Amino acid sequence: MARSAPMPERPAVPPYHDEGRDRFNAPAENPFKLVREEPVSTFSLDVDTASYAFVRASLARNVMPQPAAVRTEEMINYFRYDYAPPPNRDQPFSNAVSVFPSPFTAGRKLVRIGIRGYELQRATRPRANLVFLIDTSGSMQAPNKLSLVKQSLSMLLDQLDDRDRLAIVTYAGNAGVALPPAPASDKARIRAVLDNLEAGGSTAGAEGLRQAYALAEQSFDSAGVNRVILATDGDFNVGVTSTDELKGYIERERGKGVFLSVLGFGMGNYNDALMQALAQNGNGSASYIDTLGEARKVLVDEASGTLFPIAKDVKIQVEFNPATVAEYRLIGYETRMLNRDDFDNDKVDAGDVGAGQTVTALYEIVPVGGPRTISDLRYGSKPTVAAAGSSGEYGFVKIRYKLPKSDVSRLISAPIDRRAEARSFDAAPADARFATSVAAFAELLKGGRYSGTMTYDDVVRIANGARGQDPFGYRAEFVQMVRAAKSAPSLAKLGQ
Repeated sequence: MARSAPMPERPAVPPYHDEGRDRFNAPAENPFKLVREEPVSTFSLDVDTASYAFVRASLARNVMPQPAAVRTEEMINYFRYDYAPPPNRDQPFSNAVSVFPSPFTAGRKLVRIGIRGYELQRATRPRANLVFLIDTSGSMQAPNKLSLVKQSLSMLLDQLDDRDRLAIVTYAGNAGVALPPAPASDKARIRAVLDNLEAGGSTAGAEGLRQAYALAEQSFDSAGVNRVILATDGDFNVGVTSTDELKGYIERERGKGVFLSVLGFGMGNYNDALMQALAQNGNGSASYIDTLGEARKVLVDEASGTLFPIAKDVKIQVEFNPATVAEYRLIGYETRMLNRDDFDNDKVDAGDVGAGQTVTALYEIVPVGGPRTISDLRYGSKPTVAAAGSSGEYGFVKIRYKLPKSDVSRLISAPIDRRAEARSFDAAPADARFATSVAAFAELLKGGRYSGTMTYDDVVRIANGARGQDPFGYRAEFVQMVRAAKSAPSLAKLGQ
């Protein structure tokens, strides 16, 4: 009996691999500005941390991150700072202002503005109506993508209980509902759905968003938090791929009360630019998950801040006093800048603060008589005379915000005066000094235009001297990152 010839073996399909296609927006760094020409600085508060984790992942590969990947405010705000808590949830956050000499350039000063959100107790937090929107396209095959997504979302599941509802939508070449809305207490069923996910195909992200929002609206909870959580590398290539169209759609859904948070995964074709745009327009945060430890930080240790906002449309406006300040620059927040009249316009969207989160902003100022960066014009106007009683103030800070269920903003304000000033850098609050070390590190990674005389060794020295309480070891890890950057090949820029 003749034997049939054996079927030839199919060649193994190589796993999806891409390199050097990470996409970042690269706005110019905020420059110094003359106070007498432009005394008011306005920006939207930002609690994203994606940049820090991406920088860490790059340095873990002994590769310097591309400068566009470094957003200074996200580096600073990766850490929690010990600001005084607010008295109650009616005024959902406190603010802390300090002034101290700048270590970047002698004769200049730094102004630190910090806020801390009200802590929500687990027993009294709002209910959560969540939809996991998971990218299962071919680009998610890598071990640090879909596999890490499953583990990360499983961690978040443990933070939910029978008050909460959860659905799962997946998308590749097409989108589909993997799990209709179900009680979050049905953990075995939910984990079984997660475990069975596989990657393959193209990326119909827009259709996935549409289906995810539809499920969120189907289970909408007017007394709770309604949120889509997108887990992806950001590679949308089927259907609607225009960032402007996607942003417009997400803004309309935000107006219905459904917010969007983004969890980024992977490296090589990571589309940070799209993910930042989606999160900013969806009233949510953008995080980058490079390890299980980062997943635990974002989705377990800081789950309340990630999921439950205590204030929305948070804006900061600082007016500097021309009698005491000649120049200033806002360190970071380049993608969050607002027009001056946006501050009082409640229709202008801004950032959100989650439960228990701390947010920090730094200004570098040149006091009158200090080392200027911009020379006076021959025919320029004379300095403005300070308002009566304000000669001891460097400026005035105003913070405008809305409570989560309100469309009308509230205002808190505070002077930036000499009562908040430390005579030396070493006498400044430890948290302010640590935030300064992180800002200096970011400036060095971006090319050092504004880092003055600072070196990586200076960053390590300041960070070690201001480490303070570090229960999770994040600050110690930061010091190791700085040392890794010092020894990483300076010409091996990721994506270049």
